[in-house]
Amino acid sequence: MTLAYPALVLNADFAPISTFPLSTWDFGRTFRNVLKDRVIVLEEYDHEIRAPRLTYRPPSVVALKDYVKRPDRVPFTRMNLFLRDGFRCQYCGEEHAPKDLTFDHVIPRSKGGGTNWENIVAACVPCNTRKGHRQDMRPIAPPKRPSAHALMRRRGGDLGHLHKSWTDYLYWSGALQSD
Repeated sequence: MTLAYPALVLNADFAPISTFPLSTWDFGRTFRNVLKDRVIVLEEYDHEIRAPRLTYRPPSVVALKDYVKRPDRVPFTRMNLFLRDGFRCQYCGEEHAPKDLTFDHVIPRSKGGGTNWENIVAACVPCNTRKGHRQDMRPIAPPKRPSAHALMRRRGGDLGHLHKSWTDYLYWSGALQSD
């Protein structure tokens, strides 16, 4: 039986360890860390889990007791790449569902191009097929490493799908935009 009580994991300074992907733990990992006294429980779900000798309210937000270094870069994942490119093919500019997008090496691997933020773009299947190993097709926007803040803007900053107890912790820890 899988219990659906994910916990938002904050660092010892009460800021999320990462936002892309959002630092969360599943029920089991959270439970183990509570038992080992490695975290401070900040918020709990409104549900109790009962056993013969235990009543447990699953935490919805925990903070680590020991500070861990935050990742300084956004992970290079397919979803983060599609978010960076706005779910648009970087050759024709059309928006697509994630299942209809592929990724394309701007400089093909056969010509020394790497698989990294600076050489990969989202592409629809027809454009990716048409481009092949050619280098004369240029993407609409040059590929570059995104910041977590840029991906949050792309995502729309929508926190509606997250548990209500997480909102304050994510809201107050976000970087402010300056003029």
